[in-house]
Amino acid sequence: MSQLQELRQQIDDFLGRHPQSPLTYEQRAQFSGLDYYGENRSLRLIATVERFPDSEPLIEMNTSTGDTRLYRRWGRFSVSVDDEEGQLTIYSDPQGGDFFLPFRDATSGKETYGAGRYMDNHRPGLRPLSEDRIEVDFNFAYNPYCAYNDRFSCPLPPAENWLRIPIRAGEKKFLQEK
Repeated sequence: MSQLQELRQQIDDFLGRHPQSPLTYEQRAQFSGLDYYGENRSLRLIATVERFPDSEPLIEMNTSTGDTRLYRRWGRFSVSVDDEEGQLTIYSDPQGGDFFLPFRDATSGKETYGAGRYMDNHRPGLRPLSEDRIEVDFNFAYNPYCAYNDRFSCPLPPAENWLRIPIRAGEKKFLQEK
């Protein structure tokens, strides 16, 4: 079993059985697993990152509940899908230790969660390799908890991370009613 398949199975087990699952009791009773795109090797890349200065001020990222959270813009990289180009910004926590890549793309609201999907360095798929290179595997893109239950507050991808190109990899739209 691949790392991707194993992680997907662990996530399904957690969502369906764990008491800390973001799913309601009613959702867990009906849950049979998340819907994913098949693995797309062309959406696994090593990218050169244009770093932002460490002195750049923190930004406030809006959340699904109207709050804000502080992040630092860490770096920007280019992505190409079917000869179409886009750019994404990677954020970090204010201390610069955790990396976060929230994004929307042409599938958002249709095939995937409307508010966007995430990647971070706490799961496989987003891994800094050096000061200016990063490994990005969109097959690990996932929905935030607010996609399953609106009692959660989730950062919304800033407009600079709204792609016009489709990223058909990772988790699809959650199909159960909230």
